[in-house]
Amino acid sequence: MIKGFYQVPIPQNEPVLDYLPGSQERKALKQAIAEARNQQIEIPMYIGGEEVTTDDRRPLSPPHDHQHTLAYFHQGDADHVHQAIDAALGARTAWAEMSWEHRASIFLKAADLIAGPYRARLNAATMLGQSKNAYQAEIDSACEIIDFLRFNVHFMSQIYAQQPASSRFVWNRTEHRPLEGFIFALTPFNFTAIAGNLPTAPAMMGNVVVWKPSRTQIYSANVLMQVFREAGVPDGVINLIYVDGPTAGDVIFQHPDFAGIHFTGSTGVFQNIWKTIGQNIARYKSYPRIVGETGGKDFILAHKSADPEALTTALVRGAFEYQGQKCSAASRAYIPRNLWDTVKEKLLQNLSEIKMGGVEDFRNFFNAVIDESAFNKIEKYIEDARQSPVVEIIAGGGCDKSKGYFIEPTVLLTEDPKYITMEEEIFGPVLTIYLYHPEHFEDALYLVDNTSPYALTGAVFAKDRYAIELASHKLSHAAGNFYINDKPTGAVVGQQPFGGGRASGTNDKAGAMINLLRWVSPRTIKENFVPPTDYKYPFMDEE
Repeated sequence: MIKGFYQVPIPQNEPVLDYLPGSQERKALKQAIAEARNQQIEIPMYIGGEEVTTDDRRPLSPPHDHQHTLAYFHQGDADHVHQAIDAALGARTAWAEMSWEHRASIFLKAADLIAGPYRARLNAATMLGQSKNAYQAEIDSACEIIDFLRFNVHFMSQIYAQQPASSRFVWNRTEHRPLEGFIFALTPFNFTAIAGNLPTAPAMMGNVVVWKPSRTQIYSANVLMQVFREAGVPDGVINLIYVDGPTAGDVIFQHPDFAGIHFTGSTGVFQNIWKTIGQNIARYKSYPRIVGETGGKDFILAHKSADPEALTTALVRGAFEYQGQKCSAASRAYIPRNLWDTVKEKLLQNLSEIKMGGVEDFRNFFNAVIDESAFNKIEKYIEDARQSPVVEIIAGGGCDKSKGYFIEPTVLLTEDPKYITMEEEIFGPVLTIYLYHPEHFEDALYLVDNTSPYALTGAVFAKDRYAIELASHKLSHAAGNFYINDKPTGAVVGQQPFGGGRASGTNDKAGAMINLLRWVSPRTIKENFVPPTDYKYPFMDEE
């Protein structure tokens, strides 16, 4: 068998395609969308080497056209969770013992498949299943998942290369073993890239995975799973199941071989999972790794010296790209009164130009929220604000779910900096603005830091460098991803590793080596070439 110290390809961020009129990528994507809309597919679960179907078929529809059926997925039950765990554990030994360069090759191939033959298909699935426009799909289900795969392979090689020093007659080395058991990947609807990264990051390090996606992301998860299989992920290494959360949890969190969870979702669910794991801690063979990225109440804070035009663009893009359904979306803003007239004029002008509708029309910047439950929740926040004496709706506020779950980009202006939409995560297209006195910047900093329990992303806008330095210091724990004169969304793998603290998660930074280190259990090996043969030490010799 050939051996060597292998160097993986140096990763570079995947170029973002523009989908300009007349371009080949636009033509390919429109064709993929049309083909997907013109058929109804069956989506099985993938357990071991089997495509598993059930008698419980459930429809999947575009959020922007909920009367159209794209597919039927096969709902599972507790038996399928057990089967997935058994399949994972059955594949564990061979996968853990596979040479790391062969695991690397599989995921590098997956990245290239997405970059090439699967690009249009995966983007189309994301657009239709999750109501993302072409650009939002491109930066997610093409570029970000490609970057996750390529950069994580690079980080994996760096981890294996980290070795301790050795003294005379001794060779020390560190073996980065996969965890003992299986990993549960619980993934969200809003990013196909996150849904792909959560199972593949642990798998890359030699772990086996049971993957449960959000129901509203199953359509694109199915395409991801087909990519992984074509890339050569062995049967049982990643098992994709569709069961409800409590059913999965009842089985997984009581299993002695549960070794860790890779999670993105709501803070409440994550805290309940953590509590459940703690209550069951004596059942497990080892202490499970708990890695989670949860909610955010992400801020934009403007100083009196900020550029109004740059600030306005950040508000529009940060708050309303993908209908505000990003963990990092700007949902509260603090603006000094000296800038407000200019910012308000530009903001209202921009919002008046935004076109809303289905993803099939590439002129639409704005699409539908993910489902009826989200629609109803967001609509209630807006209606409550409409009735509040301290809030003014200065833009949007319209809601219509007759054809799709459409909510207009909505801007609230509040007199109360602790109004509920300044504190609670809405996860929709609602931005709340509070105006403060231009000379009270430090008071605004205090409000930003103490109004919400979250600490995921945030941005400060200023030309004054002293103000930037002060904000960077005072808000050191207010955001895991902190932006200066830029919107608080759009973290790029390998450039801005993503994650936050406080109620926003464990800050294990997806897209960084830090995250992969959570999926290994190091073993230190000391080999003594000239072992001692006498128990006595020199200091014990006679005078």
